[in-house]
Amino acid sequence: MAFSLNRIMLLGRLGKDAETRFTANNIAVTSFGVATDHSFKDKDGNWQNETTWHNVVAFSLSDYYRDNLKKGKRVYVEGRLTKRDYTDKEGIKRFATEVVCERMIPIDATRETAGGAAPEYSNNIRESGASSQPAGFNEPNIPAADENDDLPF
Repeated sequence: MAFSLNRIMLLGRLGKDAETRFTANNIAVTSFGVATDHSFKDKDGNWQNETTWHNVVAFSLSDYYRDNLKKGKRVYVEGRLTKRDYTDKEGIKRFATEVVCERMIPIDATRETAGGAAPEYSNNIRESGASSQPAGFNEPNIPAADENDDLPF
């Protein structure tokens, strides 16, 4: 049996507010773009920045995420790459590469949550491989107040 791995981890900023739509089965599908930067020296020794945009789709997000995924916010996204085929308005068949979000942590979250940490999104996907739709949604895991509050960092 051959093994393969389809895993992507992104840490970047949202390019615009997240948009949520609902499927015919009333499943919330939230899409947003995440920008990541790569710095490198060009042939003349000058630093250059290269920005890459990643299309991310997440299923059954809680209201917390839909309300807090705003333009400019930093976010960590973990998931898998997938290709989606579609036909544009001119009837031309096209495809899009997307990141299906399986785990997300808002980095610029407000400190209103318990323990000062943002809830973490985790999406359990069916292992059967028959469908890319989520099997369910785990409520955000909000940690209790940290017992080591006296740490200097």
